[in-house]
Amino acid sequence: QVQLVESGGGLVQPGGSLRLSCATSGNIFRVYTMGWYRQAPGKQRDLVADITSGGSTNYADSVKGRFTISRDNAKNTVYLQMDSLKPEDTAVYYCNANLQRRSFSPRTDYWGQGTQVTVSS
Repeated sequence: QVQLVESGGGLVQPGGSLRLSCATSGNIFRVYTMGWYRQAPGKQRDLVADITSGGSTNYADSVKGRFTISRDNAKNTVYLQMDSLKPEDTAVYYCNANLQRRSFSPRTDYWGQGTQVTVSS
């Protein structure tokens, strides 16, 4: 069984910072792209940022210059440093990992349970 466990969400004032973490565990052969998505009430789930195993990153325009994604390949863990947070960043943040459980397994997307981020004064 594969699990993605997120941590680090919470309540923060506008302009503040939070750091999200997502640890992957279980029987895993290889992890490819890892990323963070978010979903606000009544809206679809959108990509925030992702990072390949080689370290190439991709960001949504709305978070460029404020958020930084990174990963520790040895720990199969991905991080999201969120600075200069705005009320419109309020959402449930989900971790995603594209991975193989065995060398002969297809690449499959797995999701975390989500962590709430609320930006409010």
